[in-house]
Amino acid sequence: MISIQCPTLPASVVRQETTPDNEQALAQLAALRGSFQRKIVVLDDDPTGVQTVHGLSVYTDWLPETMDRAFSDAGDMFFILTNSRGMTVDQTTETHRQLARNIYEAAERCHQQFIIISRSDSTLRGHYPLETNLLREQLEALGHPRFDGEILYPFFLEGGRFTLDNTHYVLEGDHLTPAGQTEFARDKSFGYSHSYLPNWCEEKTQGRTKAEEVCCITLDDLRSGSADRVVQKLEAVCDFGKVVVNSTCYADVALFSAALMQVLNQGGNYIIRGAAAIAKVLGGVPDKPLLSRDQLMQDGLASGGVIVVGSYVHKTTRQLQALKQSSLPITYIEFDARKGLDELALHVEVSRVIELVQQTIAKGQSVCVYTTREVVSLEGADRDTQLELSVRISDALTGVIRNLEQQPAFIIAKGGITSYDVGVRALGVRQATVMGQIKPGIPVWMTGPESKFPGMPYIIFPGNVGDEQTLRDIVATLIG
Repeated sequence: MISIQCPTLPASVVRQETTPDNEQALAQLAALRGSFQRKIVVLDDDPTGVQTVHGLSVYTDWLPETMDRAFSDAGDMFFILTNSRGMTVDQTTETHRQLARNIYEAAERCHQQFIIISRSDSTLRGHYPLETNLLREQLEALGHPRFDGEILYPFFLEGGRFTLDNTHYVLEGDHLTPAGQTEFARDKSFGYSHSYLPNWCEEKTQGRTKAEEVCCITLDDLRSGSADRVVQKLEAVCDFGKVVVNSTCYADVALFSAALMQVLNQGGNYIIRGAAAIAKVLGGVPDKPLLSRDQLMQDGLASGGVIVVGSYVHKTTRQLQALKQSSLPITYIEFDARKGLDELALHVEVSRVIELVQQTIAKGQSVCVYTTREVVSLEGADRDTQLELSVRISDALTGVIRNLEQQPAFIIAKGGITSYDVGVRALGVRQATVMGQIKPGIPVWMTGPESKFPGMPYIIFPGNVGDEQTLRDIVATLIG
């Protein structure tokens, strides 16, 4: 593997580029959509993947009857929340084998072709390449046509994630930092060292894919004025080869999606591993204004709201600090995550916090429950053991919501594992409707009738999205 120098760049680089016309790109894509007959199935490894869409269903299980309902729905796309980023290797292996089987069999019963987007973190964390390899192997074994390639698409405008010169960047203030140099790359469970994506592929596949074998769709390819260059590159990929797509704006995504649709309509087969942008564009989801307080809050509900902060990334800590420094009328309760090392102590801590939260929201006061800010870890633990500890702490934190007796005015959950546990394990959501976003990249579910608190806005706030004031601004909007 050749070492590639990935310098930090000024943010103006992506703003000053000559970019394609978005309306023209979308028109090209719309012209192809009528002939595109595949259902788009998005497997979301945590609840944040609906960051760019609205009016779609999210299913929190993949039982055969659920998949039949999803494939029978009139919509072009649906999401399945797998939460696999909170799973061990063994758990996600079992999950993805079952997912592949149930999706394939439901599609066969409904006589429906499909394409899978394995939606994952825009900062390159997750069980990769395990999950897409499992999907490919299981689907082909069941009779699905062989897959030509795997498309890697981490671009996510709302989160400040850009790919140019085959390198993935994270917007931090007024500069673009190579992803491999950010705190996300130091993740204890899913860390990596390379920002140059062909090298990242070689690193993650442990050398089974060589960097020089990776097909790269450049910005010049996308903006050449014709889809032919992209189509030719895609058609040349075989044996599940890797395809890296560069993008700095949504028009790039539309241009690529148009070329991909052409190849798919001609019988090509790919699995996409990408962030939220490709799902929005390929699925034809139009833009929608940010949600207002009037669209979210229920009339006549006197209780306060609950903010649950579980994410440990530094951005979340800074956002929490900004909230605490505001003048908003919020009660703050620290959940001592260190108690997660002792089962009895953890149980006592949960009981303490539940009582305080219930007393506070009953008075109409909103409350913020946040975990101790330092990461709790086990010295010498392997990746799965550390992940299991994180999940145990998150589950305990979720118990605060699970045991509430009074419906809050709203719930905000900060962090991927936390938002899954609150939505599925605490609120019991089986099917939710994505209302839209309250801030860019921050989605809102409307809970279904089967949930603990039906018809309540549930705000899913990723740990790595927004600036330092975003959490404060959202709470200010909801409190009014």
